[in-house]
Amino acid sequence: MTAHVRDGLRQEVLDANLAIPQVGLATLTWGNVSGVDREAGVFVIKPSGVPYEDLVLDHLVTVRLSDGAVVDGDLRPSTDTETHRCLYRAFPSIGGVTHTHSTHAVAFAQARRDIPVLGTTHADTFNGPIPVTRDLTPDQCAKNYEYNTGRVIVDMLDGDDQKAVEVPGALVAHHGPFTWGTTARKSLQHAIICEAVADIAVHTMALSPTAPPPPHLLNRHYTRKHGPDAYYGNPEMATST
Repeated sequence: MTAHVRDGLRQEVLDANLAIPQVGLATLTWGNVSGVDREAGVFVIKPSGVPYEDLVLDHLVTVRLSDGAVVDGDLRPSTDTETHRCLYRAFPSIGGVTHTHSTHAVAFAQARRDIPVLGTTHADTFNGPIPVTRDLTPDQCAKNYEYNTGRVIVDMLDGDDQKAVEVPGALVAHHGPFTWGTTARKSLQHAIICEAVADIAVHTMALSPTAPPPPHLLNRHYTRKHGPDAYYGNPEMATST
C-alpha cells in the first residue's frame, strides 16, 4: 500500500530523478532528488543504488520527516536521505532537494572554494556566491555522517531560511553540491544552474582571475526575477528559468 502523499508528488520526484542523467548531472547512480509533503510529514526520495534506466514509480521510498523512518517502499532509500531530511527540518521554505556529483560543481567543492558571482547568469538565480561548507569533524563522520552533512550546510547558513531562499544551494567540502527549491522540479533546475555557473566560472577565472562585476548589475538581475518587484516571465505560464 502506498503511503498517502499529495497528488503528483511521487511522479514529480520520479521525473526529476530521471532527468538527472538526461541533463548530464550524474555518472552511474551518483545523484538523487526528493520532494516533501509537509502536511503529511513525509518526503519521497530515490532508492539507493538503483540505475536511472531501471527506476520506476514503485521504487520510490517514502520517509517520515520526524525520525527518518521508512513508511512506504520495499527498497532502501538513498544513502543521502538523512541529509535531505536535515535540510527539510531546518528550512521550512524547501519543498525539494537535489544532490549530484556534477563535474564543475564538485571541482569547486573539492577545492573548498565558493562558486563566485562573476556575471548575470549566476545572479539570475543565486543572490551571492554558492558557498562551500567547512570540513566535517572526525566525530561527525563516524556517527550520523549523512545527517551531519546536512548540519554543516545548516550551520553555514546560520539556520536562516531567507538565506536558503536567496542562495538555494551549497557545496559540501570535498563532496559536492546540494540544491533545493520550492518543489523537487525546482531543486533540479537549481542543480542544473549550479553546474552551469560553475562551468562558466572555471572558464572566466582562467581568462581573467580578477573580473568582479558591479554589484548594482548583479542586484538588478536577481531582483527582476525574485522578490516583490520581480517582473520576469508571465504568471499564467509555467517558466523554467
